[in-house]
Amino acid sequence: MITRLLVANRGEIARRIFRTCDTLGIGTVAVYTDADERSPHVRAADTAVRLPGNAPAESYLNIERVLEAARASGADAVHPGYGFLSENAAFARAVIERGHRWVGPPPDAIEAMGSKVEAKRLMAKAGVPVLAELEAERVTEADLPVLVKASAGGGGRGMRVVTALADLDAEVAAARAEAESAFGDGTVFLERYLPAGRHIEVQVLCDAHGTVWAVGERECSIQRRHQKIIEESPSPLAERLPDLRERLFGAARDAARAIGYVGAGTVEFLVEEDGRFHFLEMNTRLQVEHPVTECVTGLDLVGLQLGIAEGRPLPAGPPPSLGHAIEVRLYAEDPAADWRPSSGTLHRFEIPGVAAEFTVPLGTGLRLDSGVDSGTVVSPFYDPMLAKLISVAPTRDVAARALASALRRARVHGVTTNRDLLVRVLTHEAFLAGDTDTAFLDRHGLDTLAAPLADDRAVRLSLLAAAVADSAANRAEARVQGRIPSGWRNVRSQGQRKRFTHGDTEHEVRYSFTSDGRLLGDAPDHANATEVTPESVVLVIDNVRRTFAVARHPGLCCVDSALGSVALVPVDRFPDPTAQAAPGSLLAPMPGTVAHVAVTVGERVNAGQPLLWLEAMKMRHQINAPADGVVTEVGVEPGDQVEVGRVLAVVEAEET
Repeated sequence: MITRLLVANRGEIARRIFRTCDTLGIGTVAVYTDADERSPHVRAADTAVRLPGNAPAESYLNIERVLEAARASGADAVHPGYGFLSENAAFARAVIERGHRWVGPPPDAIEAMGSKVEAKRLMAKAGVPVLAELEAERVTEADLPVLVKASAGGGGRGMRVVTALADLDAEVAAARAEAESAFGDGTVFLERYLPAGRHIEVQVLCDAHGTVWAVGERECSIQRRHQKIIEESPSPLAERLPDLRERLFGAARDAARAIGYVGAGTVEFLVEEDGRFHFLEMNTRLQVEHPVTECVTGLDLVGLQLGIAEGRPLPAGPPPSLGHAIEVRLYAEDPAADWRPSSGTLHRFEIPGVAAEFTVPLGTGLRLDSGVDSGTVVSPFYDPMLAKLISVAPTRDVAARALASALRRARVHGVTTNRDLLVRVLTHEAFLAGDTDTAFLDRHGLDTLAAPLADDRAVRLSLLAAAVADSAANRAEARVQGRIPSGWRNVRSQGQRKRFTHGDTEHEVRYSFTSDGRLLGDAPDHANATEVTPESVVLVIDNVRRTFAVARHPGLCCVDSALGSVALVPVDRFPDPTAQAAPGSLLAPMPGTVAHVAVTVGERVNAGQPLLWLEAMKMRHQINAPADGVVTEVGVEPGDQVEVGRVLAVVEAEET
């Protein structure tokens, strides 16, 4: 029996595994980097071992350091979680050779599925439908669009859709570079691209005694950059097509048996609307979206993994699925800014109505699997996912409504997230009708779906609430307080003024109070404040009462209400002139590493031309010229670590 388990991972998946270990009486060991020293997963473990440095290559991907941590902590078993070394056959072999129990499939099975090219050939031999591989040199107009994929990859990295032959060579080269950076293997392959397919996967569990389960299917069609953001079980398409589920289950079991699989895994398919499907890949590990399967079956998939690793047999068959579960991935990123990741201090992280964490709620309810809490510093070194929120209910529409409501009411302060996008998708009529495929965001318009829930009116009212709450805070801290609600003014008629920036726009708020608390002057929408405290403002507009929760953090003011959440930056009355950047300066939009610089000083560039690339949160981000002009300064070189706001380059526009 396993007595002490090391989880070779971080964040929410480490906490998820520790939760099951606590239930089963198994001791736990965390590993952490310098950036993760105060991470919740470190506090959740019985023992924690430091992996020096921050970069994944020197820490979570360093096999020797992870194995030394297992030895030093006395761990007798290792669970890889997902990502990092979870599908590394060499790591699995090394764990076994050092005398630890490996909580995962046999290394040969990992190796067989590790190359997508070889995996497709194996599956075709086993009778599982696959998409034909294309040779880059023979691709014609008739083959377009085609998908370039990293053979060793996952999570959308090293993938490119090519719609024009003229772009093929450049996109193949870009995919190879990204795959080499992310996985250490630049091998790519091409296949026909189905722009509107369904991404449906089947959870399999196999013991060492020959029992193979197909537990249920999950639809993961809502994606960005070929990476899932919303998953659900059962699949709406499988509910509509009576025989699809059993055909998918049969193909998944055939795939598992073909490679002698043992443990938990997922067989992924691309499914067309008529029910035809094609093998995509097999993930030889636990999936990010495994909670939706747990919530409709009641199973503990981590517990089953541990039991299989101890040699225990599975029952003859899995339990039936009941109800409907939907999971959303909450990312620290800005969908409206080309999915730009966001890092920094997460000042507040509160989601109302959560019934269970890392385990199945009883009946209808919300489950939270989170790698962060209030005060966590979101690092630029790792994936930007903050948490997963899962809703389970008797029906799909109820599950979606409860999930959207909880996200609307969540208080997430300090980093930009995809929360508003998730709410808009969950409440979209096409999603509620089950009309979901991998082109959902493109078909319904990312500009519309990524729009903030707070409209212009909500922003105006939030600005007013922030201003009067700030005044209340100042009065509460004042040594001498008068009876005038607005505070003392030497020119009473001019009222109060406060300035904030929202996005790229600066706003000035003007207001004043009468002695009985009514707002005067430029208060928007004829609002009247009936209650004002430093943390809460109640405004009445046309007899409608609205409450605004106001939170002040260093350099940030966050206002939450039923109208949406608004993040404001107070404008300093006396700004530091030395902090001003020269015109034409390109500032780092995020912390990251400079991957490549494509221009030199004196070079003439065109608007939109790529100048350099940053790598942050496992993705590569392109920095373009803002206008036609000349590069007058390049302030970085490949390998440099940059912080937000650092000057990367300066482009002097032609008109200047």
